[in-house]
Amino acid sequence: MPQGYDFIIIGGGSAGCVLAARLSEDPAARVLLLEAGGRDRHPLYHLPAGFAKMTKGIGSWGWQTVPQRHMNGMQIRFTQARVIGGGSSINAQIYTRGNALDFDEWRQMGCTGWGYEDVLPWFRKAEDNDSFDNRWHGRGGPLGVSKPAAPLPICEAWFAAAAQLGIPRNPDMTGEVQDGVGYYQLTQRHVRRSSTSVAYLAPARGRANLTVRTDAQVLRIVTEAGRAVGVELAGEGVLRAGAEVILSAGALGSPRLLHLSGIGPADHLSGLGIPVVLDQPGVGANLQDHLDLFVIAECTGPHTYDRYAQPHWSALAGLQYLLTRTGPVASSLFETGGFWYADRNARSPDIQFHLGLGSGIEAGVAAMPQGGVTLNSAYLRPRSRGTVRLASADPAAAPLIDPNYWEDPYDRDMSIRGLKLAQEIMAQPALKPFVLAERLPGPEVKTDQDYFAYACRHAKTDHHPAGTCRMGVDPGAVLDPDLRLNGIAGLRVIDASVMPTLISSNTNATAIMIGEKGADLIRQSHGMGQR
Repeated sequence: MPQGYDFIIIGGGSAGCVLAARLSEDPAARVLLLEAGGRDRHPLYHLPAGFAKMTKGIGSWGWQTVPQRHMNGMQIRFTQARVIGGGSSINAQIYTRGNALDFDEWRQMGCTGWGYEDVLPWFRKAEDNDSFDNRWHGRGGPLGVSKPAAPLPICEAWFAAAAQLGIPRNPDMTGEVQDGVGYYQLTQRHVRRSSTSVAYLAPARGRANLTVRTDAQVLRIVTEAGRAVGVELAGEGVLRAGAEVILSAGALGSPRLLHLSGIGPADHLSGLGIPVVLDQPGVGANLQDHLDLFVIAECTGPHTYDRYAQPHWSALAGLQYLLTRTGPVASSLFETGGFWYADRNARSPDIQFHLGLGSGIEAGVAAMPQGGVTLNSAYLRPRSRGTVRLASADPAAAPLIDPNYWEDPYDRDMSIRGLKLAQEIMAQPALKPFVLAERLPGPEVKTDQDYFAYACRHAKTDHHPAGTCRMGVDPGAVLDPDLRLNGIAGLRVIDASVMPTLISSNTNATAIMIGEKGADLIRQSHGMGQR
């Protein structure tokens, strides 16, 4: 291992792997990537249907929220990746970017260079799209983006049911228009997961100037005279960075490590006995997430993949995948969905649907004994804001995660409207051959208070935390629009935590874009070249 580095990247997740690959393209740059989790050797990390095991603990920190005071004290399992590739190694592989207006709002907030037309080239640069090559999509990039390989007839029936409510079919929800329903594109190549570990890091691992360390726990960022100079690694001491330290540990991990390093709200850090390096109240504030409410219906027959949970069916599915690259193992299980409106006056779709081809797919979600289908709904632009804080100064302790769901009553109202719309779609005539009856929420849930009580028993996260180290130009911003930490030289944060506001969709593609753009910002500031 080299004795010194120019760049130390903390976190080998969706953005961190992108950064390591792109920065090491300059052979003169010595790059170290540190990931607290392990390697992605297990087959479940690479099989599309492996997602079904991911929310149940594989490759995750095992954290949960604090009791949610606006949801009757409910605590929600909060799956966060602990494996190389981060969220891109354990998610449902859904490739969506958000709405163009999301990024234009960032620009209007003072984040120059982050409007939709500004960031579109980095989205396209990342892509190797098997279906589209146009102004919205690219080919030849590292990231495999593909159409689903294993849709089922119930998906087409669901599109027809949405049409019966006036919701149109949309062949490309990351193209010109987001509105409508359709098949999501997936981060897959040749019917295998295309994580950033596989797509970006694996081709770069042979470079002499790139060192990748897994199972490497960073205890703190080391600062001297107002500058980040390295990191303290558990069991090894301090590793120094000659140019920059880049924090890419995610919307929960990045503020957590900044707090452990003495960067954050002074009163919070002092109360835990952590010496304050920089009083920055914005670190760990502004947490946003999509809360998910779902409908589960029992099917009239084996129209989804539920039966493949049984060992003999599972073995047959594995054989089918090995021989043909089709069948249940080839499915991400949530490759169908779309975007529509709870508030018809909203500036763009404010509800997202994910049709789950089974029941009990995610942790804590009920399974139907005779097989079922799930329709997830999430309100996309929550007004509520939460926090990430430390429980103690012990680096091994789980953080206090408080999304503060439904602090703003508008979020609750829109979420319940979205759930009711999901119920309406599932009740349409086009689905009658497939759907026997709705089981959850069920006919006994009628009043808004009933819906509230149902949500407080069954709601879950959509795994989209963001915003806890937000960029901006106002005094409270943690980062400037070049992703440099205000008040500490030589330190950037590059991951989903930089978003000023949560985008209106799944967050993984945007985290990858942030990694691509962040790498170019670093290369420009240091006059770096490429291979």
